[in-house]
Amino acid sequence: MTNPARIDVHQHLIPPEQRRAVSGRATAFGWPAPVWDAGSAIAMMDRRSIAVGMLSFAAPVGAPDDPAGARATARRVNEYTAELVKDRPERFGHFAVLPLPDVDGALAEAAHALDELKADGVTVLSNAHGRYLGDPAFEPLWAELDARAAVVLVHPTAPPGPALPDLPGPLVDFPYDTTRTALHLVVNGVPRRHRRVRMILPHAGGFLPYAAHRLACAGRLRPGTTPEDVLADLQRFYFDTAFATGPATLPSLMAFAAPGRVLYGSDFPMLPEEWGTGFDAALDDYAHWAPGQLHAVNRGNAEALFPRLARS
Repeated sequence: MTNPARIDVHQHLIPPEQRRAVSGRATAFGWPAPVWDAGSAIAMMDRRSIAVGMLSFAAPVGAPDDPAGARATARRVNEYTAELVKDRPERFGHFAVLPLPDVDGALAEAAHALDELKADGVTVLSNAHGRYLGDPAFEPLWAELDARAAVVLVHPTAPPGPALPDLPGPLVDFPYDTTRTALHLVVNGVPRRHRRVRMILPHAGGFLPYAAHRLACAGRLRPGTTPEDVLADLQRFYFDTAFATGPATLPSLMAFAAPGRVLYGSDFPMLPEEWGTGFDAALDDYAHWAPGQLHAVNRGNAEALFPRLARS
């Protein structure tokens, strides 16, 4: 590859206490069960020219009827992750998980993680037990994250309703749910009200770049809003390349995303390394990079989001 120092904004960890639950969830989805430890993650990063992995926990932290349990699990996961970053700050970063839909719990955990644990940002799922991120009940959280100019990884999860038989949710439903929550955020005015929040949509934003002009027609259905308004707000998002550099996907993403808004992602270990290396190669071999653009995707755009990682 042309840049041996990627910053991977979409890399996961699985704390020991969560291994069984995460493995069971993957199996229920019909997806390969991930295996993770810090040493194997660093070895993978070295093989794939990744200098820094921004770690996040990409699963629900509690049942809908157990907010106390979700708060406790989020705290344990975040403190575990913070210790990993403390030991290897040159190799790892940290998106702290928040226990939504519990807004008070999410506010408390965001403050603890960002102030005490020095997390680089926070992560939320695309829906919180069926409640999407543009829900007015979540407004206090967005206001707090805006005040902090926080970076937020919006990780997909399963949408409400049954999955289709023999079609794993991570394969087909997750991109749909990313698209759904992105539009929900926009039509509820969240990116426009909270311009200091930097939100990353994994997997090239699901179907958003391809369908953006169709989705923009939501502006025709809301008084005082135009398709141009919706399109502009959709372009406020950042996007990562995890599982999304195919010959139809990458050109669509690069045509839609605003300059500086595309970031490298691996989705390891949820996306097995042997799958991910093919997407890395497609990124490197893309024939239409402008000068300096691949370096920006691999590293430069992430340095702007995370100044502590910037090289002189």
